Amino acid sequence: MKKLRVGVFGGARGTSMINCCKILENADIVAICDKSEGVLARQMRENEGLDISYYRSFEEFIQHDFDAVVLANYANEHAPFAIKALKAGKHVYSEVLPVQNLKEAVELIEAVEESGLVYAFGENCCYMAAPHEMRKLYREGKIGEFEYGECEYVHNCEPIWPEITYGERDHWRNNMFSTFYCTHSLGPIIHMTGLRPVSVVGIEGTKNERNLRSGSRSGQFGIELVTLENGGIVKSIHGGLYKNSTWYSVYGSKGRMESAREDTRSGGNDRIYVNADSYSGEYGEEKIDDYFPKVGSDEKSRDFGHGGSDFYAFSNFVQKVFGDPSADTIDVYEALDMYLPGLLAYRSILSGNVPVKIPNLRNKSERGEYRNDTACTDPKAAGDQLWPTISTGTPDIGDEVYDVIRKKWLSRSKG
Repeated sequence: MKKLRVGVFGGARGTSMINCCKILENADIVAICDKSEGVLARQMRENEGLDISYYRSFEEFIQHDFDAVVLANYANEHAPFAIKALKAGKHVYSEVLPVQNLKEAVELIEAVEESGLVYAFGENCCYMAAPHEMRKLYREGKIGEFEYGECEYVHNCEPIWPEITYGERDHWRNNMFSTFYCTHSLGPIIHMTGLRPVSVVGIEGTKNERNLRSGSRSGQFGIELVTLENGGIVKSIHGGLYKNSTWYSVYGSKGRMESAREDTRSGGNDRIYVNADSYSGEYGEEKIDDYFPKVGSDEKSRDFGHGGSDFYAFSNFVQKVFGDPSADTIDVYEALDMYLPGLLAYRSILSGNVPVKIPNLRNKSERGEYRNDTACTDPKAAGDQLWPTISTGTPDIGDEVYDVIRKKWLSRSKG
């Protein structure tokens, strides 16, 4: 059997995809690249006996003889490396997020189009059991036409901030804006309905004491109120509220379906509730179903992160590269449908919460307006269009905060 030769850029988050390659019959991990000597040393220990080459330089890594690259590097730096990989003739599996500004969005789309290669966005929440089942049922017409949805990905990262930022003042997590990391909440709604977002209003939680003591300069959480092309509305919330929540709810013209709430202790995103009927002028007979949907090879996926969804997102990518038209992947256009609402919600916030149009970059005629739009909160990418990290102005956080975070990270990593 022919195997896809895979290189992984980012050996920490990339561990999940590395482990996928070990159990898939049609993929091999052949190269790993990371800037950290410690991460590479750990990967060498964990993969002893396997024929894998290790790199600290991306430029050397991308010249290695492999077919596809996994981008598991910093979330604000995927687009430039995706474009380099595509130009080098590699298929691309890009972990979240796809881009950080509209200029990168235009450039990424055009690189994918010019290459003719497979680009897949690894938004793993789409492949969790409940939202995956909701997509199947929606496409079958179970609840009729989409009218309204709510989605949440709330994650209080303060307890793990040292492990994910290392005390780096300019780590992307410390510089991101409140609506930046939106695809874990909004992505599954976009993926299940197949509807394109056309406008957004953003709202920011400006209270941010927990963020400030961790070194993060953003608002505590963000909300996107998104209008879809059929007139339906989605409310998406994500960020660092105190208690975690991952939840999806969709209303249609014939009913409603949603995942279980984590606090109910009834399965969370492994359980689904469906309340639908055959309404046709008068209410039909109400029937409520609740069950645990099964997704693919559960035995294989059981040990993978995010409810096994890491396994499905990546294995579907491998199938797509091998030409399977039924492989459920997220292409570059859909990836931007998931991300651009968050980017432009922040533009809405900075403009006084006004509605902002979301461009359809599938249309070449719409791209010119955004080709030089570099606005974001990353100084290296924004140039003279740099946004503040919070609408009240980028806070000044003393070095002592980052020193404390770094000491915690070093202490924990040694332990």
